[in-house]
Formats: sequence, structure tokens, C-alpha cells
Amino acid sequence: METNLSQEHLLVGNFITFTEVHPKLPFCFSVTPLDVVKIRLQAQKNHMVKGKYFVYCNGLMDHICVCENGKGWYKAAGQFKGTLDAFYKIVSCEGITALWSGLPPTLVMAVPATVIYFTCYDQLYAELRVRMGERAQEAPLLAGAIARVGSATVISPLELIRTKLQSQKQSYRELTNCIRSAVQTEGWWSLWRGLGPTLLRDVPFSAMYWYNYEWAKTWLCQWCNTTEPTFTITFISGAGSGSIAAIVTLPFDVVKTRRQVELGALQAKNSSDQVSSSTFSVMRRIVAQDGFRGVFAGVYLCDIHLSSVYLSK
Repeated sequence: METNLSQEHLLVGNFITFTEVHPKLPFCFSVTPLDVVKIRLQAQKNHMVKGKYFVYCNGLMDHICVCENGKGWYKAAGQFKGTLDAFYKIVSCEGITALWSGLPPTLVMAVPATVIYFTCYDQLYAELRVRMGERAQEAPLLAGAIARVGSATVISPLELIRTKLQSQKQSYRELTNCIRSAVQTEGWWSLWRGLGPTLLRDVPFSAMYWYNYEWAKTWLCQWCNTTEPTFTITFISGAGSGSIAAIVTLPFDVVKTRRQVELGALQAKNSSDQVSSSTFSVMRRIVAQDGFRGVFAGVYLCDIHLSSVYLSK
């Protein structure tokens, strides 16, 4: 009897995993351009640092200028002014295929990330609901956080490769040389560069998302006098809770991007990392250079991405 139940549970688990992974693969093609633009916006730095001199040509003569307040009137060539400007410049300078940079590692990431995350979440959620008793309503929060730690840690090297490919135009040979140099200098741990801010982004995101999602779904079902959630209820619950969690954790996503883009940069300059690379130190530097807008770069793309996720489901 136990064997039959175990086999049935395994088949159900495999079916759930397949249904989660299968629609995610073609979905990667549609949202990769959004990821590329978001990464470019997050990776660009404000070169107008207070006290820094720069050369400006007005077409007649060159001028040596100084940035007095860190908010210069001059925009360096190649700097993106916003989402649409980034789309236009990427396509104009690198071709439309550049919007799908990093697609191979994205597809490779999709399977292990989805399988590990949803399998762990379903198992933990079912177990915690039984064990937590009166506090069972907090089970989604805890299950989502633990499941995300495991999946984020496993796919972190793949996410680093994707981020590097999407942050600028480069070949796989250049990326391989960059990674090899980093591993020789910093060891294999360099492949997990940015894991700290990744966990600070993903763990709170999952905790907030699943807790708010289950709460909103229950509340909307009661408000609509229905026992089973409809598509509208599920969509509103998922999109709303996902948007809130994404906005709250976006600063850590920006820091993660900056840390991963730095891979190989110090080796290329033959210099050591003398400034602190901790998550909050990087965040303070971003705020000092770009203001609070800097740590919320790509916020609109996050909302569009999340809406696409729930429409695809």
C-alpha cells in the first residue's frame, strides 16, 4: 500500500514539475529582451562624479569641464536615458539579435531552477502546514524562502554567465577567458559572485510573494463567495503580490547585477579590489553616484516581466 502511494505521489510530483517547466521554455524567448534591457540599465554607471573632469566638444572646440554636484548636464555617449532609449540604442548599435543575448544559459537555467524551486516549495508547504498547526498560515512564507535558497545557490553560476552576456556585447570566447582569469585569481568561489545580494533579493521575494499570494487568493475567494479560485482571482493575487515583492527587493537585484558584471574587470586592470564589495557598501556607492533612482533601475521592466509571467500561466 505504501509503495503504491509513494509511486502515485512521485507521478503527481513529476507531472507538476513538467507542467511548470514546459510553458517556461518558450516564455524565456519572449521575456529575454526585457531582461537584457533591465541588465543594461542596472549595469550602467554615472560617470559624472563630483569633482571629476571631463572633455566636452560642442562641434567647434573642446572644453575641459568639471562636475560640481554629481548631476552633470552632459550625458556620456552610450548612456541610456530610459527603457525605450535602451531598446533603441541596443538594436541600432548591436542589431536586434542583441536583445536575445544570454538566451542559452537562460534556457539551461529554466529547468533546474523551476524543478528545484517548485518541488521544494510544494513538499515543504505540505509538511509545514501539518507541523505548524495554528500558525499554518505562515507556511507559505517559510517554504518559499527555504526553497529559494536552494534553487538560487544551485543556478548562481549560470545566472552570472547570463548577466555577463546581457550586460555588454561579447563573444563566448571572451566570456570564457574572463571566467578562466577570475577562477585562476579568486578561485571557484568567483563563480558565485553576487550570491549574497541574490539571496537577499530572492529569499525575501519568495517569502513575501507566497505569503501575500495565498492571503490575497483566500481573501478574494471569500469576497467573491467562491470556494475555488478563478483565473481572475489567481492572476490578480499573483501579479499584485509579485509586483510588491519585486519593487521591495529591486535594490538587491541592482547590486547583484553590478557585482556580477565586475567579474574579470579587476583582473583586466591588474588591480586588486580595494573598495568594499559588500552588498550594502555597493548600494551606498550606487546611491551616492546615481541617487535613489539608481537602486530602482529597471523597475518598470520588472512589473512588465511579472505581468507576462501570470498571463503566460
